[in-house]
Amino acid sequence: MGGSVLFWRTKRLADIVISLCLLPVVGLVAGALLVLNRGFNQGPLLYHQTRMGQGLTAFTAIKFRSMQPVPAITRAVDDPIETDRITPLGRILRKTRLDELPQVINVLRGEMSLIGPRPDYFDHAREYLTQIPEYRLRHLVRPGISGLAQVTLGYAEGLDATRAKATADLAYIRNASFALELRIFWLTLVTVLLRRGA
Repeated sequence: MGGSVLFWRTKRLADIVISLCLLPVVGLVAGALLVLNRGFNQGPLLYHQTRMGQGLTAFTAIKFRSMQPVPAITRAVDDPIETDRITPLGRILRKTRLDELPQVINVLRGEMSLIGPRPDYFDHAREYLTQIPEYRLRHLVRPGISGLAQVTLGYAEGLDATRAKATADLAYIRNASFALELRIFWLTLVTVLLRRGA
């Protein structure tokens, strides 16, 4: 694993400070969505999903809901995403990545980082562990709200895409540095401003 002890400690401190600064933004967006959801995205404000985190442990990731609610995920790892369930307002949230904002709470809890490998749905991750040898190594660090794989490969699902993501994630872990963090942060900002999200 790359990066010095100082790097990882500074990264965690930056995660906490930036996430605390973002909490008022999360509150403002949540307030706006509570109003807009009545007409364009009826259902719960938040979406909770079990993801695989650092050390292969399970945690509950929090997002603003962008799809019509269903009792449980039944999609297999290579099934396409159910785009017909994405609401019109949800499509905007996903394009701008505003749906990810509540995950700053996960960051403050110590379950995630602002930047790192994106956490996969827990059941899918367990399957990837059996089919992609290097997949386990991406869980040496906290998962991130954004990551090198997301800003270079875009949204990707399925076994082959996850192999490519794992390669990018391992490159991030091996080459961890302040310069790489800033590069990913900048590319994430560009993605948000140009609405290149999922």
